[in-house]
Amino acid sequence: MAMNLKNSALLIVDVQNDFLPGGALAVSQGDEVIPVINALQEKFNFIVATQDFHPEDHGSFAANHKGKSPGEMIELAGLSQILWPVHCVQGSEGAEFHEELNPIKWKAIFQKGKNPEVDSYSGFFDNARREMTGLGDFLHNEGIMNVFVTGLAQDYCVKFTALDAVSLGFKTYLISDATRAVNLNPEDGDKALQEMKNGGVNLIDSSAILN
Repeated sequence: MAMNLKNSALLIVDVQNDFLPGGALAVSQGDEVIPVINALQEKFNFIVATQDFHPEDHGSFAANHKGKSPGEMIELAGLSQILWPVHCVQGSEGAEFHEELNPIKWKAIFQKGKNPEVDSYSGFFDNARREMTGLGDFLHNEGIMNVFVTGLAQDYCVKFTALDAVSLGFKTYLISDATRAVNLNPEDGDKALQEMKNGGVNLIDSSAILN
């Protein structure tokens, strides 16, 4: 029996070219989430996407720190920050959503990571939780009570988005087969799933909605 999706939103996190195979910060098998997400979109009336959208001088880019390489740690905005390859730069093809992802039913797109001084994994807040994207208020104002999270990457932006959704009072589900991990360390994806579960996120398979 399919789930009741009244007062529910499907949240599509960062399904952008740079996070897909061939991209600057590719998530292995990231493209496999697209047909699952497109099928899920048929079941939801309320769909929102997030978009990583960095300026060229973003502080999380290793290229902006002399002598530093991706994977090294620095301090940014008073927080421990992993350095990334340049990715999802505003106006670049890498920042665009994958062409096979169907946007026709999207209510809104919330961009994040625009402030060069702080990274922003979550679709709701920057990493320092000093600024909100507006996504939380948007969902609350629309009467959304349940949030179903999909997208990339499971161990970073998806995880932080799901945990923040819980903290904002939404009943939160991770659709586990509609997400993939970047796995800088081989166990990161599994750790993220456990963190989300411990943090109050409900882990489900797309079949709970599609069948």
